[in-house]
Amino acid sequence: MNSVIDRVKSAMVGLGTGWVLVLMLFLSIVSLAIMLERAWLYWSLRDDIDELMRDMGRLLRGGDLEGARRRLEGSRSAEAAVVVAGLVEADRGVGAAQEAMEGASALQRIKLEKRLAFLGTLGNNAPFIGLLGTVIGIVAAFDELSKVKLAAAAGSSALAPEAVMARISEALVATAIGILIAIPAVAAYNAFQRVVRGTLANTEALGHLLLAHLKATPLAGEGAPQETSRVERASAPGGVRGKAEESERN
Repeated sequence: MNSVIDRVKSAMVGLGTGWVLVLMLFLSIVSLAIMLERAWLYWSLRDDIDELMRDMGRLLRGGDLEGARRRLEGSRSAEAAVVVAGLVEADRGVGAAQEAMEGASALQRIKLEKRLAFLGTLGNNAPFIGLLGTVIGIVAAFDELSKVKLAAAAGSSALAPEAVMARISEALVATAIGILIAIPAVAAYNAFQRVVRGTLANTEALGHLLLAHLKATPLAGEGAPQETSRVERASAPGGVRGKAEESERN
């Protein structure tokens, strides 16, 4: 067991904390790229949802479904894209429109939440990566301290504390970088999640506006009297059974 521990310790000391710092630098670059890409996407999808809802309500109350569709297609927001899917299927009934909007909303949610899991994972685990570098640095520092006892020359013992301090400083730098990477990643993840939740809430509000109009305005043929059954036609005065009964009476 001691031989295994010695081998692991030698490997850790040999590798040092350099590879941990390089890994965290790479992760920080990827994290920054994702933050900029997501911020640009959300900025490009922005729109005045209050105005859009007012226009939608006015057009729907006027029965102008085509105008409402054109108004939504002129918006670049994710909310409009979902409600357009419902308008396309509006002629098939309320149920079809609702199903179409639910499917479009699921697709928009995937689009909005893309790559956010990386930010959340990095924010939770970057400190642990830095802690790994810290542990490696501390192990290397104790290894340098063990050499002091084995050193025979005064010059070597004088140089040993400098090496120990260098190892400890590397360890502390790794911890600091891990924390510096985690804080922006967690902040960006929380901010972007709020944007996604707000977008989905606005989508639901617009969708309910369309569904309310469709439920209040039945399609042609809905609510019309059902076709008279064969039994009722046969029993009618001019029906087959009615004629038979009339001939028997005569």
